[in-house]
Amino acid sequence: MEKFEKSFQIRSYECDKNGFLRVVTLMNILQDAADLSATSLGFGFDFCLQSGLAWVGTNYHVKINRMPKVHETIKIQTWPSGENKFMALRDFIVFDENDVEIMKATSQWVLVDVNRKRPVSLNQYLPEYMYIDERVLGTEFAKLEAHETADFSKEFEARFDDIDLNRHVNNAIYPLWAVESLPVDFHEKYLPSEIEISFKKECLCGERVQILTHVENNVSVHRISSLTEPKDLALLRVHWYEK
Repeated sequence: MEKFEKSFQIRSYECDKNGFLRVVTLMNILQDAADLSATSLGFGFDFCLQSGLAWVGTNYHVKINRMPKVHETIKIQTWPSGENKFMALRDFIVFDENDVEIMKATSQWVLVDVNRKRPVSLNQYLPEYMYIDERVLGTEFAKLEAHETADFSKEFEARFDDIDLNRHVNNAIYPLWAVESLPVDFHEKYLPSEIEISFKKECLCGERVQILTHVENNVSVHRISSLTEPKDLALLRVHWYEK
């Protein structure tokens, strides 16, 4: 079994006003690489569609040495990196054009029965599932806690364009909502160096969501919850560094 590799060129519409890769684009690129890798191994989107299944992300942990800029070409390596009865792990390394590591990430996924909306056993549906026993962060996905007080808040509505093939809000939208809750002058000064995400519940088209954000010592903690019905959708913790 080999690690999957894919190159991506950073396009102008994928960057912010200062030419840095947007967080939402970064998350989409990681998801794209994961999907292509899973497809090459026989358990990607087509397999899931035929089997009435879906891969659902539960956690991400991303460490960023630097954000790539417009017109750079980056290379992503990704591979299945572990499993237990219901959880599958997947790791990533991102290199720049000079093969210098600029990011690394680990993620956790469950295979879900679409009709019953329940996790299924990997051993039952993927008896030949294999992985490379190599972790880039070794994280155990520490439990994220929301703060009791919020420095900033913002509300959004889940748009039709936010919905993915699994018919709920795509994972990449949650960090977009989280960082958008911070003021413009914060974004002018800082870039993310570490992102931790814990996904809780699915969000459907038309739901109203609220983001409550607490910032302390260049770390922002974001609680994303539904205003349509009482449920937490995601918790995020982001470390920031000055540009």
